[in-house]
Amino acid sequence: MQPMNNEASNTPSPPTTPLTEQQRSAHGRIVPTVGRTSLYASFDVFPSSKGAATHIRHMVEVLFERMGGGTLYCLGDPDLPVHQVEGNNEVLRFSEAIPNVLERALAFGDRAAALVRDLGDDVQLIHFRDPFSGLPLLDEGPATARTVYEVNGLPSIEMPARYPQLTKPTIARLRALEDQCCARADRIVVPAATIAGALMDRGVDGGKIRVVRNGGDPPPAAPRPSSAPATYLLYFGAVQPWQGVDVALRAFARVVHSLDVEVHLVVVASTRPRTTRELERLARQLEIADRVIFLHRLAKEDLAGWLRHAIATLAPLTECARNLEQGCCPLKVLESMAAGVPVLASNLPAVRELLVDGVDGTLLTPDRPAVWSRAIVGLFDDLQGAKAMARTAQQKVEGELSWDRARAELRAVYDELLSG
Repeated sequence: MQPMNNEASNTPSPPTTPLTEQQRSAHGRIVPTVGRTSLYASFDVFPSSKGAATHIRHMVEVLFERMGGGTLYCLGDPDLPVHQVEGNNEVLRFSEAIPNVLERALAFGDRAAALVRDLGDDVQLIHFRDPFSGLPLLDEGPATARTVYEVNGLPSIEMPARYPQLTKPTIARLRALEDQCCARADRIVVPAATIAGALMDRGVDGGKIRVVRNGGDPPPAAPRPSSAPATYLLYFGAVQPWQGVDVALRAFARVVHSLDVEVHLVVVASTRPRTTRELERLARQLEIADRVIFLHRLAKEDLAGWLRHAIATLAPLTECARNLEQGCCPLKVLESMAAGVPVLASNLPAVRELLVDGVDGTLLTPDRPAVWSRAIVGLFDDLQGAKAMARTAQQKVEGELSWDRARAELRAVYDELLSG
């Protein structure tokens, strides 16, 4: 299905098939016609250049393969159609322009409730990625449907970091929504043991949790980008505060004055240009703007060239609630490992699930630019050693951390539920 393979939100999508009257309910909603046996819901734009879109694509493909088709319900984008159909698969996108994120999330959930009512007893397996759609789906879905709550992040932890104005009662309400979804879902899928532990610390039944780690696939062969500098370090991914891109910039400012070789830092943000304005301002303040290149929302095939030809990639995750109390499974680390590129990453529990310091990567104290700058200088002092660790990391991904392995583990979760 085309929407499952196209990961760049700025890539033109195929034209939408005109809707018949039977495809709309009495209230004007689009009603799935072919993708009725399974439903995957996610409060994310899909496709997009974010790492989440890679994860969603793999999960949805497994679900639809297992169930012979289904419907993906997600957020929309002005460049994407609200409805797409291919074979037995459908995509429905929520595209209402609601500026307030919580109001948008509630409206997204209301539409999810209507959608699952439209599906009725036809839907056999419901997989949701957020509590905003999850609770309405649990409330309105048929009693015969099996349910999976995929916890990649917890809004009660992540949203306060992005929206500091959130009040304590609102955060408590978000946590209550998460707890209800965890209590009522048949299975909970998480991408890291760190997240599983965090949920169990909250009282979630560990017997229903299944760890399905993200995977990494080697990027396609790609030439060096024509605009790439001769020598550069790379950060790619989202730029929320917990990603620590500001730490990378401060460390790089020290590196510029410590190395004889002219090195650049390339920041490939998976988000729009406005999201990096503060980081660009910081680069100017640090007097390294001429050595830092900001790029935005690259397609996977374009990112591949930047990744394959980087000296190393940086994953400077901060020591914050999102990364410690919740946990994560950073795709930027896995994709760098799969590409055979040296990785410098924060020494956090979730990262230690993927890398062993000094064996297949370099783990560093978070939030310490001086530590990171010394490690980067040391990398240039021993490039052969760094490349040897990168080869070891690449072999680990091929053997233990591939997407094929992740897909097989998710399929086993579905088999377990449906056979039960």
